[in-house]
Amino acid sequence: MTPETNNKSHSVPQHIAIIMDGNGRWAKARGLDRTEGHRQGAETVKTIVKASAKAGVRYLTLFAFSTENWKRPQYEVDAIMNLLVFMLERETPELNRNNVKLLTIGDTSQLDKKAKESLKNSIETTANNTGLHLVIALNYGSRSEILLAVKKLADDVANRKANLDTINEINFTKYLYTHNIPDPDLLIRTSGEQRISNFLLWQLAYTELYFTSCTWPDFSEEEFSKAITTFASRERRFGLTGEQIEKNNDKPI
Repeated sequence: MTPETNNKSHSVPQHIAIIMDGNGRWAKARGLDRTEGHRQGAETVKTIVKASAKAGVRYLTLFAFSTENWKRPQYEVDAIMNLLVFMLERETPELNRNNVKLLTIGDTSQLDKKAKESLKNSIETTANNTGLHLVIALNYGSRSEILLAVKKLADDVANRKANLDTINEINFTKYLYTHNIPDPDLLIRTSGEQRISNFLLWQLAYTELYFTSCTWPDFSEEEFSKAITTFASRERRFGLTGEQIEKNNDKPI
């Protein structure tokens, strides 16, 4: 979606995306199995969902499982999928009570039967909620998303459902997983890595980036607030100059 001109006065990002990194390193530092890191990381998700709703964030997108994560040891993949089912079944009633709407992006058709059933139930249960939109990226890869969008567009052009001459950025976004979700204002990545790892490549074009050395299991509400405070101090130009932004802000509403 096309970003709206924004600046320092917009202190709370309406959409925050998070690459939840460091579960394995957190566990290793404590002499624990990697799966223990994932379990602790799941508890952090609960903390940050609450903090997001409290701060007034409208969309929270969490990179939970990438298309590349299938390459990990099978026992770890199984543990992550079992944890997903457990958390969905445990937390959906609370999400519903707190007016949180659950959404997913990615190819969830490849998940196992139990995970798909739990996910479907959670999405249906929270479908009418109007508060925070919690978007879980599952079996998600941005290159795959863009390629799939191109194929759908090509198919529509071939079947005369779309006109190639009228395709623009806005029309193209309709073919993405995130077609009904605004682009992120802020991306947070934990655990010290400074890359975006095939996550929302199209959508992050004008997103503010925030990297912290804190591992995801240790990422607290206080750390989350630090990220929002940093975001509030930045001037977002979207290709304009600072003077143009200032002039736009001086216009009467």
